[in-house]
Amino acid sequence: MDNNNNMSREQRKISRNSALSSGNGGGGGKHPFLKVMGLTLLVALFVIGAYGFRLYAQAQNSLGNTYKALDGKAPSAKISDKKPVSILLLGVDTTDNGVRDTETDYRGNSDTMIIVTVNPTTNKTKMVSVPRDTMSQIWKGVGNNTKKIAKINSAYNIGNEESAVVTTEKLVNVPIDYYVKVDFNSLKKIVNAVGGVDVDVPFSFSYGDTGEKESHFKKGSMHLNGKQALDYSRMRYEDPEGDYGRQKRQRQVITAIIKSAASAKTFTRYQKVLDSISNSMTTNLSFTDMQSMFLNYSGAAKKIGSDHIQGYGSMINGSSYEIAPTKELQRVSNKLRKSLGLSEETLSNEETKLNKYNERRGFSFEYTGTQTQNYEIKIVSSTTSSSAGTTGSTTSTEGTETEHRFTGAGSGPTNY
Repeated sequence: MDNNNNMSREQRKISRNSALSSGNGGGGGKHPFLKVMGLTLLVALFVIGAYGFRLYAQAQNSLGNTYKALDGKAPSAKISDKKPVSILLLGVDTTDNGVRDTETDYRGNSDTMIIVTVNPTTNKTKMVSVPRDTMSQIWKGVGNNTKKIAKINSAYNIGNEESAVVTTEKLVNVPIDYYVKVDFNSLKKIVNAVGGVDVDVPFSFSYGDTGEKESHFKKGSMHLNGKQALDYSRMRYEDPEGDYGRQKRQRQVITAIIKSAASAKTFTRYQKVLDSISNSMTTNLSFTDMQSMFLNYSGAAKKIGSDHIQGYGSMINGSSYEIAPTKELQRVSNKLRKSLGLSEETLSNEETKLNKYNERRGFSFEYTGTQTQNYEIKIVSSTTSSSAGTTGSTTSTEGTETEHRFTGAGSGPTNY
């Protein structure tokens, strides 16, 4: 009996082993399936990992070409420390691969200047446009003040990114950690690469660059391709708000690009996005910085605030300038510093000193009449002397007349 039982167990063992080895029969038929699935999953993970590594390598290769450090400024560690950061966006007006009006290697002006603050703690992003015609003292670098008063967009032409960054810092007393410079014409490629952008058109208009077909915009929601987005961002003179209206539309497009770039659909177009950026962008954001921002700052892209510096428009020596009142500069400074977690500080720079000097002379930022108001850009120092031998004293003012004088019709805040 025992022998029979032993024989039966041995036969069952042999039968089961045969079934397992052949993959058929027996209660263990599921196991080879699990092994195959496990192997398939392992291969899939390897392929995905390899694909991810390929994406990473390609991204690093493409974006690595965009890096350019700022002279005189040490690389910031704020992104790696997950702290609030500020970025100056520069849209440069070079065209046709750097050739303009037959002049090669044309640097151009930064006709779009937007200060962006990103706070990973509050998950908020703020964008503040600086009008390109804003009167500013131009700094060539951290320790190099040119003493020149000019339109702020000329800072880039005078001293590259370093000059644009430092001049902006001095204007609003806000530290600029990073910059991103983009050739404005590349906007077409970037928008096309992310699959277009959605904007809310404030009013109907048509616009096209010289020699190009016009784009037509109808009030309301529109999905724009690259050329349309560029035309939408460029139009100025038909806007009731002038350049301020154009700045709003530029911030609209940038906000839409950020949202499109963060969407899942862009993942399939990653190479186009990288190619569109790598050939037209310069920044002191390293590839590691960009990675960290994507991982730790993406929540701030969901809430983007928009603002601008409002100036007093005036024609000066045949050119249009925007003179920002001290009160307005202080408002913007307070807002940006708060978004960076910094305490407020009273502005004291060449712009506020010139404002004070000119207001003492009778200049008014509230004036809306047609009389000519003079705005002087060089403060004339004076000394007082008394002559003896007479009753009382006579006072004379010594000093050289200002070398440059801003003269324009006082029209109050305008849309220039």
